[in-house]
Amino acid sequence: MGELLPRVLLLAGGVGALYFGAEWLIRGAAALAQRFGVPPIVVGLTVVSLGTSAPELAVSIRAALGGASDIAIGNVLGSNLANVGLVLGLTALIQPLTVAARVVQREIPIMIGITLLLYPLILDLEVSRLDGVVLVGLLVAYLLYVMRASKEEPEAVLEEFSEFIEEFPDGKPTTRTTLRDLGLILVGLSALVIGGNAIVASAIYIASALGVSEIVIGMTVVAVGTSLPELATSIVAGVRGEADIAVGNIIGSNIFNIGGVLGVTSIVAPIPVGSDVPHLHLLAVLFLSLLVFPFAKTSYRVQRLEGTLLCLTYVGLGLWIFW
Repeated sequence: MGELLPRVLLLAGGVGALYFGAEWLIRGAAALAQRFGVPPIVVGLTVVSLGTSAPELAVSIRAALGGASDIAIGNVLGSNLANVGLVLGLTALIQPLTVAARVVQREIPIMIGITLLLYPLILDLEVSRLDGVVLVGLLVAYLLYVMRASKEEPEAVLEEFSEFIEEFPDGKPTTRTTLRDLGLILVGLSALVIGGNAIVASAIYIASALGVSEIVIGMTVVAVGTSLPELATSIVAGVRGEADIAVGNIIGSNIFNIGGVLGVTSIVAPIPVGSDVPHLHLLAVLFLSLLVFPFAKTSYRVQRLEGTLLCLTYVGLGLWIFW
């Protein structure tokens, strides 16, 4: 127990480093892109969206390079499970969520589709570099599609990413502001690397000390840790009456986790997959993803009762995976 506590504290510190690292990276990159004339819509759909998946990406790449493939795949699948069951469920429990029509008609079906596609890709028990190229290609196609569709709804996109999008009266970058933005990016990237290393190292030790598999630790402790930013953001958005933004961010994060995080990680280092993953862990994620659709479709709201069911289902699936 005496040796376990420092590892738990290291894990908590790693989560904190990931949170602030992602925040600084997004703010610096978004501001820098705008200063050089990149439209706010493009900034929101690329820099900000990709940046919110930076914690998962940092942990998964570090885990894959270090040979901890179970943590790499468990982090992605567990984050998607936590985003829908824990984050969306708790947020709806606190404040019923209005779901934008575009999320029900576009984002949720895409999230379900890319989750379904992952099943045949990992039946050979590996996420290969070719699989990674396919996943990243699908993510790029999704981004291009959303970017094109967003020309008809720019206000919705601007509102969704308003926290990170600034207005610059003259639109001209200065040396001082550019250096500040570059500094934020550099510090943010450094924090992500440090946090990723801390989380992976402590998670491996904790799994060994508790006698559980690394994929269970990846899908629970590590995944919940990397999903904490989404949880905090969604609860605040729900309380402020911006629930549609919260739902859109959660669903979008799941799409990026599979297409971007898992895709990029497997390109960097192919990920071996345990025999239980396709028929146990991925099925759990798919079940919860499918459950969201009828909840959101009904009057375009996720009520408190449905939020409670999502939370209970998440706990039940977690116990099923553990045992």
